Amino acid sequence: MKDRMIAGLLAGAAGTTALNAVTYADMALRGRPSSDLPEQLVAKITDRAGLDLGHEEAASNRRQGLAALLGFGVGLGVGAAYGLTGGPRTRGGIAASALALTVAALVSSDLPATALGLTDPREWPAGAWLSDLVPHLAYGVVTAVTYDRLTRPRRRRR
Repeated sequence: MKDRMIAGLLAGAAGTTALNAVTYADMALRGRPSSDLPEQLVAKITDRAGLDLGHEEAASNRRQGLAALLGFGVGLGVGAAYGLTGGPRTRGGIAASALALTVAALVSSDLPATALGLTDPREWPAGAWLSDLVPHLAYGVVTAVTYDRLTRPRRRRR
């Protein structure tokens, strides 16, 4: 079980790298700004917890850092959970796993902000959905493929 969890963590790290690369490529290609939703989420959580992040400039920098760390936490956590469940258990193989991982990452990243009233995905335009879905799909595919490669029994060379 420990080996599967470690493989899931490593696969989640690879998937998180892919998600970030696709996100930054989209920002560069379309000239769009980064989302401030992760920082709003951190602000809401730290306010509710009564945490003081310091004066405004330091607090803003800390929110940015904590938001990025939350993203890594989601990616690694979804990968680890996937590994703990034993990976693919369906006939759909990697494709079904990639879809499941995509949905898990989407829900894990969007649900907290939705629950705290910071966003409502039902009101997002198609472009916003695409900007959210495509990087998470990259996460799902890369995580599933990496986990498969890390856990597939080694073939003997003859």
